[in-house]
Amino acid sequence: MQGPVQTIPQAFSNLKRQGFIRQRDAAERLQLSEGELIAAHVNKPAFLGAFACADTSDLDLESDQLKSGSDKVLMARELVALRLRPEWHEIFSALEPVGEVMALTRNASCVHEKIGVYQSAIVTDQVGVVAAGNIDLRAFYKKWVHGFAVCEITPQGPRHSLQYFDAAGVSVHKTYLRQNSNLQAYQDLVTNFVNESQQPGLYTESLAPRHSERADDQIDVHALHQAWGKLRDTHDFFSLLKTHGVTRVQALRLAQPKYVQQVHCADILRVFTTAAAREISIMVFVGNHGMLQIHSGPIQNVSHSKPWLNVLDTSFNLHLRMDHIDTAWIVKKPTIDGLVTSFEIFDHQGDAIAMLFGSRKPGQPELSSWRGLLDDIQETQHACAA
Repeated sequence: MQGPVQTIPQAFSNLKRQGFIRQRDAAERLQLSEGELIAAHVNKPAFLGAFACADTSDLDLESDQLKSGSDKVLMARELVALRLRPEWHEIFSALEPVGEVMALTRNASCVHEKIGVYQSAIVTDQVGVVAAGNIDLRAFYKKWVHGFAVCEITPQGPRHSLQYFDAAGVSVHKTYLRQNSNLQAYQDLVTNFVNESQQPGLYTESLAPRHSERADDQIDVHALHQAWGKLRDTHDFFSLLKTHGVTRVQALRLAQPKYVQQVHCADILRVFTTAAAREISIMVFVGNHGMLQIHSGPIQNVSHSKPWLNVLDTSFNLHLRMDHIDTAWIVKKPTIDGLVTSFEIFDHQGDAIAMLFGSRKPGQPELSSWRGLLDDIQETQHACAA
């Protein structure tokens, strides 16, 4: 969609009247980034109307404007937003009093949702960490540019959230309030971090082009193999890729067979269903360049409705587009605690869709049940190849 920002709310409203549509899908239909869609709905009086039953005086809005205009504006829109100051870690640190919420992180192929409390947020090496409770996050704030408090009007009532976007307007993370969230604490947070600028609209920037993969014959494969064998922590793998100038998929392709085996893309369904059936505690990593979100624990309710693989548990939901998977790998890395095995899936651009591990803490060996599951898949692969 091309045209002034003022036309976007009405276009979005028209789409909503045609039937249920998610914000991301609506933005795509309108040829916008999701951040542009949200920013077009910045409207301070209408946003405050969502808190008509709460004290909004701290936001320094004239009371007559709130009483006479905001309710009407609110009812005329399905979506309203308030721009936040770019103080991302401070916002995360202030989220704990809001209580139970839903954290959502996605990439183009997978959505990861966790219910819990943002507890004890810290910053380590410029990375935001929330890992004290059920919500486990690694936030790469350098990629965060825009943030909004958002209220979407639904048949069930207002749905409140905090939403963050990169320079291109692509979502990096969202926090949704739930029925038992502390709405007053949320309002206090928004009051404390409201941006002085509330002009609708968003200027987006193109992200830096991805680095092209070097030709395999330019890689010192012997040195790569030696470095792989000397790994002592799974986190060191990122440094290995950078040191040897390889992409992740390229490293897997060039690795020694004792450490890596490519398997069928459909095996991801087998991993989830078998882990659920055997009650294996797993870790599911899903992220983008601005956020990594992790589930740790057993899973129960796995379903497959093409093209979606779904996990629908009480505090963890996953929605994965299986038709987006280009390659799947079983990967082993040496650590001081022994081999650590992962199941990793990638899209056609070589971007990670999701990575699965057996649940473990530093100092603990890998779960034998998890390794056994992946060994079974490898044996099936060998049998099919024979």
